[in-house]
This record gives sequence, structure tokens and C-alpha cells, in this order.
Amino acid sequence: MKKKSLLAAGAQLSFLTLISRILGLVREATKAAFLGTSDLADAFGIAFTIPNLFRRLFAENSISVAFIPTFKAYLETSDTPEGRKETQDFVNATCTLVTFLTTVVVVLGICLTPFIIPLFYKEGNLSVLQETTLLTRIMFPYLLVISVAAFFQGILNGLKIFAPSGFTPILFNIIVIAATYLLSPLMENPARAMAVGVITGGIVQAAFQLPFVLKGGWKVSLTSLKKAFSNPGTKKVLALVGPTVIGMAAYQLNDVVSTSLAGRAGTGVVSSLQYSLRLQELILGIFAVSIGTVILPDMAGLAKRQQWDEFSAMLTQSVKIIALITIPITFFSLITGENIIALVYKSKSFDANSVALTLEAFTFHIAGLFFIAVNRIISPAFYAQGNTKSPATAGIMGFAVNILLALLLVTPMKGGGIALALTLASLANTIFLLIFLHRTKRFALGSVVKGMVGYALKMVVLSVIASLPLLLLKDKIFGLFSFNNRILQEGLPLILCAIIFAVVGVALLILTRDSLIQMIVKKLRRRI
Repeated sequence: MKKKSLLAAGAQLSFLTLISRILGLVREATKAAFLGTSDLADAFGIAFTIPNLFRRLFAENSISVAFIPTFKAYLETSDTPEGRKETQDFVNATCTLVTFLTTVVVVLGICLTPFIIPLFYKEGNLSVLQETTLLTRIMFPYLLVISVAAFFQGILNGLKIFAPSGFTPILFNIIVIAATYLLSPLMENPARAMAVGVITGGIVQAAFQLPFVLKGGWKVSLTSLKKAFSNPGTKKVLALVGPTVIGMAAYQLNDVVSTSLAGRAGTGVVSSLQYSLRLQELILGIFAVSIGTVILPDMAGLAKRQQWDEFSAMLTQSVKIIALITIPITFFSLITGENIIALVYKSKSFDANSVALTLEAFTFHIAGLFFIAVNRIISPAFYAQGNTKSPATAGIMGFAVNILLALLLVTPMKGGGIALALTLASLANTIFLLIFLHRTKRFALGSVVKGMVGYALKMVVLSVIASLPLLLLKDKIFGLFSFNNRILQEGLPLILCAIIFAVVGVALLILTRDSLIQMIVKKLRRRI
């Protein structure tokens, strides 16, 4: 990036995402307090999984990945009246395309919901099936509004404006939390209140970003379907989206199939997996998504100018940052997982059995944190080169590995088996992506892989050493705190444990003269 380092460029977005993910945990804790790991909690989880699948296909990945590089290319010619008109036509055509396609999917989804929901249950409990169907229908329109929000985000990110899009998830979580508390007494059950909060939050996410798009100098309006499908820019977007949707469909079908297997494995397994994933996504959302969002426009520019040395350096630094963050957190979470879950979720509805059930999944989910994060960093390296087929193929292969392992492990291990399957599939997906990246032969992948593997192994060794004092002192530290309040009883010793682990870890990084730590120290000295 120009003058600014990757760390500095992602700082603001990472901070907003941190707040969002913390509120996401509060939202999930609210769900735990109202629903626990009951049938109703599973019903809400299943209901949200279906529209959420399409959201990730049309919104977060495919639209952004296909739209941003194309929009960036248009922006380079928008300084002339003719170029600006072509860019505006492209924006309008894309808006029309997104709105039309997602509306069709929403209508079909609402109509077909009663036929889809029984696939997620082993036995036909009529009342549970009916409630899950109703919740799904309430939340399906969320796909439309969040896809429009993602389109606005694509425009803003193309303009290198990240803050508004980073702030909208904060609004979403606040609205869902508020709706749960305010509407639950007025509705038949809390799950319906949360569902209303989801659709309301999606509308606000889209509406909040629109003024910033207009301020950026671009109008948003609809055009005819003929113009939308015939626009050269949208044709390019569709060509990029096609393989991406296939690959992402394979990846996201992991969630659907895993949820179906979990629904048949017993009550509470679906919700326990989702509670576990929410904790994992706190870390992924803060760092992997933020870094991936920041580097994509710049990688696209470097690829276009064929500056492959700089391209390799940016990719290597990004992966090292991910290793520096996720590997130590993985070790800390494996040691203190039960306490983290109790701190965040434990309540009257979420008892000791719920904690144990969630811990089974969390132990195996957190083990794959590094690989999932790395996959979200490596994929933009393909998208920046206009290559969506390779990550799509890797996604399909990863999907096959995940489903095969989930089918083998769900019976003996239940939720833990499904979580372990996802972790192993993420590792396989990383390997597939690196193999495909090697085939591009456009830059020195060998140095990237060597740097990535070497630094990751270093972080594993340092994390093991930093874990030793924690293993010796953890029980004694928690034994010092005895309060009726779970936040004090679990939170205070967790903070103390985290400080001990962090102090030892940072000391080890300084002693080993870690390159990233030295870079951070130099920048801090310059600012001071």
C-alpha cells in the first residue's frame, strides 16, 4: 500500500469489526439467555442458516469479489465525461441485477420453505417444524436488503472508504439485541422477536450506507433488465461471479449439510455449534476479514501493473500477521475454553450441560482458526488476478472433504465430530489453494510458502512455551476468585490469565527479534 503499512490501513476497520464482533457475542449471549440449547434455539439456528447461505453467496463474497475489481477498472477512466457516464451506467445496471436476482430467490425461498425444513430434522415434530418454517419465512427477505447493503459496500470499498461498511454490523447487532428484549414480551416466543430484529437490522445496514455512496459522487437507481444484463461491466461481473458462486456454494453448503447432520444428532447440537462458531468468528472477523478487505483493491492494482514482488510481499506479510494473532489465541482458547464459554453464555437457560455441549464443538473449531483465516487471505490473491475458478475449485474439494469427514465423525463424536471435520477441511482447503497458486507461476510462491510455514511453526513453538506458565497457574488463579456474579468469577481470572500469557508471549517475540514486532516498535517510536 502507499506509504501506509497493511497494519495501519486495517486499524480503523479492525477496530469497528472488533466492536461488531463483541456485540455479536452479546447478541449470541442474549440468544443463549432467552433460548439456551433448546428445541427453539435449534429452530432459530436452522431458520437463519437457510437465508444466511444465500446471503454469503450473493452478498459478502461473490458480489464484492466480482464487483470491486470491475468497479476499480471503471474508476480509472471516470475522470472524463464519457468514462463517468459508463461507470454510472455500470453502477445502475449492477444495482438492478442484484435487486432482481435476490428478489427472485427470496420469493422462491419463502414458497419452498415448508419442503426444505424437514430435511434438518430426524423426526417430524410438527410444532417444531411449523415454528422453524415461520422463522425462516420471516428472515428470508433479509437476503434482499443485505445484498443491496453489500453492493453499497462494494462501491465504498472501491473508493477506499471502509468505515461506514464496518459500522453497519454494529447497528445490526444492536437492533437484534434490542428487538429480543423489547419484543419478546409482545410475541409468542423470543425466537420470533429475534427474527424480526434480523430483518429490521438488515434494512438499516443498507439505508445507513446509501448517504455515503451518494456523497462519494455516485447515484444509485434502477434500469431495465435488458440494459442490466447487456451492460459490458455486468457481463464481466457475472463471468466472475459464476465460478465464485459455485465455489462459495460448495463452501457454504458445508454449513447447511453440517446443520442438517447436527439437527439429526440430538437436541442442542445445532445451537451449540453456532455458539462455538460465534466465538471463533470474533477473531476471524476482526483480523482475517478486515485484512482481506483492505488488501484486495491494492492487490488488484499490483497485479494489473504486474508488480509481483510487491504482490508477494503483501501476501506474505498478511499471512504472517494472521499467524501472529491466531496461533497464540488458539493455544490460549484451548486452555481456557470452558471458562470463556461460561463467561459469555452461562445463564439460567444456558446451564452446565450447555457449556459442556458447546465446549465439545469449540475445542475442535478453534483448532482450525489459523487455516480458516489464511484461506480468507489467500483467496484475494486469486481474485486480484481475475481468477475466480481456482478458489472455487478449492472450495468444492474442501466441501467434499468436510462432508465425508462429518458423515464419518458425527455418530461417534456428535457436535465435536462436525467441528473437527470443518477444521480438517479448512486445512485441506489451504493446501489446495497453495497448489493452485503455485500453478499461476506469476510470482515467487516458494518464498511466500516458506515464509508462511516458517513463521507459523515459530508461533506454534512460542505459543507452547507461553502456555506452560498458564497450565501451571490456571487452577490456582481461578481458585482465588469466588463471586456470585459469573462475569466477575470467570472474567477477572481470565483477564489475569490473558495478561500472563501475553506478557510471556511478547517477551519471547522480543527475545527472538521478531520482524513484525520490530516493525511495530519502529512505527510507535516514529509517532512518539
